[in-house]
Amino acid sequence: MTLINKSHPEEFILLGFADRPWLELPLFIILLIMYPMAMMGNIAIILVSKLDPSLQSPMYFFLTNLSFLDICYTTSIVPQMLFNLRSAKKTISYMGCAVQLYFFHTMGGTECLLLAIMSFDRYVAICKPLHYNLIMNHHICILLVSTVWLSGMTYAVSESTVTLQLPLCGLNKLDHLLCEIPVLIKTACGEKGANELTLSVVCIFMLAVPLCLILASYACIGHAVFKIKSTEGRKKAFGTCSSHLIVVFLFYGPGISMYLQPPSSISRDQPKFMALFYGVVTPTLNPFIYTLRNKDVKGALGNVARSIFTSK
Repeated sequence: MTLINKSHPEEFILLGFADRPWLELPLFIILLIMYPMAMMGNIAIILVSKLDPSLQSPMYFFLTNLSFLDICYTTSIVPQMLFNLRSAKKTISYMGCAVQLYFFHTMGGTECLLLAIMSFDRYVAICKPLHYNLIMNHHICILLVSTVWLSGMTYAVSESTVTLQLPLCGLNKLDHLLCEIPVLIKTACGEKGANELTLSVVCIFMLAVPLCLILASYACIGHAVFKIKSTEGRKKAFGTCSSHLIVVFLFYGPGISMYLQPPSSISRDQPKFMALFYGVVTPTLNPFIYTLRNKDVKGALGNVARSIFTSK
């Protein structure tokens, strides 16, 4: 199967909020503020996790991967959104659409699985503390992260390639801000029931199954935390785990509402707001959630800042 549909249009027109042009300037300003915030916040998490010796643990290794994912995730869509919001010609080339499709879904699929791995790490740390270093050793962590990235790429390449083969019958208008699989399936003409079914089945394994594993992990963690006699220990466990749970619900909530229903039943504006949420809002908030609710990260950020100013 070729990666590109031979009868494809030269470009797609991304309608976005063309029917509500008054929304474009406020959205442009919001994105112009949030994108640098997302970049700086996630870069700060990566730097502090690498530079501070106290953060050389599996939890921060996975957090570094999450921050890198969020940088790539938001960068795959925001620059193009900013350009189109202030341009009269709101288009994206077919090749640009295909590249965005592969990158956006690679990052999204990988993040779904990485969040499940991070919850497993917290489960082992709290419920199996004596075996933590044995189970979550460096080789296992690298293997888990490699598997997650490979699975995300496999999902993106397979689903995006199949979606790009759908006939468009001369249609080149997408009622969206970016190129996304459900919207392309909805736009396509002809028989697409098999594509909708395949997407739903794949997303059960990419979204529903990892979410169930996360909830099961936190059920065990909650049971174990209530057994901790030290108030300080219980507070620290709740602080670390609550940060991760907030991130999980911010990401999985919009993702499930978008991908676990047939594309044909998606409302007109749902894809736009959901994509803005899990593609822009969540990557921007993640660093702040992990920083504000984690004393170790706050302390490490303070140490790095002090060392920079001292050296100057």
